[in-house]
Amino acid sequence: MILWLNPVTGASGDMLLGALLGLGAPLEAVRAAVESTGLAGWRLRAEQVQVDGIAATRAVVEVEDTSTERHASELLARVRQARPEPVAELAAAAVRAIAEVEGALHGRHPDEVHLHEIGGLDTVVDTVGVAAALHALGVTAVNSAPLALGSGTVRCAHGILPAPAPATMQLLRGAAVVGTDLPGETVTPTGAALLQAAGTRFVPPPAMTVRETAYGAGTKRFAQRPNVLPATLGTPLTAEPVEPMVIVACNVDDVTGELLGHVIGRALRAGAADAWTTPSTTKKSRPAHVLHVLCHPDREPELTELVLAETGSLGVRSHPVYRRALPRRTTAVTVDGHRIRLKHGPWHTKPEHDDVAAAADALGLSLRTVAARALAAGEQQA
Repeated sequence: MILWLNPVTGASGDMLLGALLGLGAPLEAVRAAVESTGLAGWRLRAEQVQVDGIAATRAVVEVEDTSTERHASELLARVRQARPEPVAELAAAAVRAIAEVEGALHGRHPDEVHLHEIGGLDTVVDTVGVAAALHALGVTAVNSAPLALGSGTVRCAHGILPAPAPATMQLLRGAAVVGTDLPGETVTPTGAALLQAAGTRFVPPPAMTVRETAYGAGTKRFAQRPNVLPATLGTPLTAEPVEPMVIVACNVDDVTGELLGHVIGRALRAGAADAWTTPSTTKKSRPAHVLHVLCHPDREPELTELVLAETGSLGVRSHPVYRRALPRRTTAVTVDGHRIRLKHGPWHTKPEHDDVAAAADALGLSLRTVAARALAAGEQQA
């Protein structure tokens, strides 16, 4: 399932949770995931409310221990106990992102960070709750319109800070945002961390069949617009979608092959969909390479900085492209005791080269022989 968000007044943990409950995430499944953390003294309920004429769902979280200050390591240890495992992974990624940002801002190791406003136990309920709701709804991709940022100031333990607060802005790296005249902080650190942990892509609504739309209610009230988070659940269209991408490129004539290989590896680990070089002849008839990095539009700023920092280039080019990705799946077979993955596309099946090479080395056989045996095993399995 695809989740598309339209955060016209920002996003917070409770707004996300309310929207997902409104879309049909079972409240009991969400509660069970929070209970699995061992957390005591909490309650979660969903209320149907009207916000400026819009029917919305408010997630109401109550905790008996109302302290808002804790070490991040305490919250992280708690959310890691959540079940099922994918819920724990997403919730932990969100809490860890908050700890890393706060640690960088205050010069502390993430495990030593003392959280103030977001150190409450309600953060456990919000992060685990959102992760459990996404899991229960079968969401495999989260997309969003730009996040609406508030203006002015926000009061916190460190005094009066500009809105959005520094920690929130760090958590929004790579996100698409738009400024508004809404007062205060409209995107909370928990909301930003959850969107980051869910791998949110900031793109127009994808090609999908709309199944359900709901609205998560916020606690603030604005004169300019209803404070709700619209959320739409849909299924991908059967035809392969054509998705917008960006290619970042630059010419380099003074770097080594080792460095280019390093940059390609770093780009792929940083979220590039692909990266490659092509030989070229540039100005002054110098032999050179053109480095290309293919990425989603929301990853362009980060990958541009990576290319500039690693290559020393004084500039890059970028241009939009469209990618058509065919459906694919992966299975595995065993060849003489060695596991080999098979990648299946609409037109053919291919053994994973690294697996084939490892098996060939161990068995003393040629790559072709092992690949053929893997394909034959795959045909028998089908």
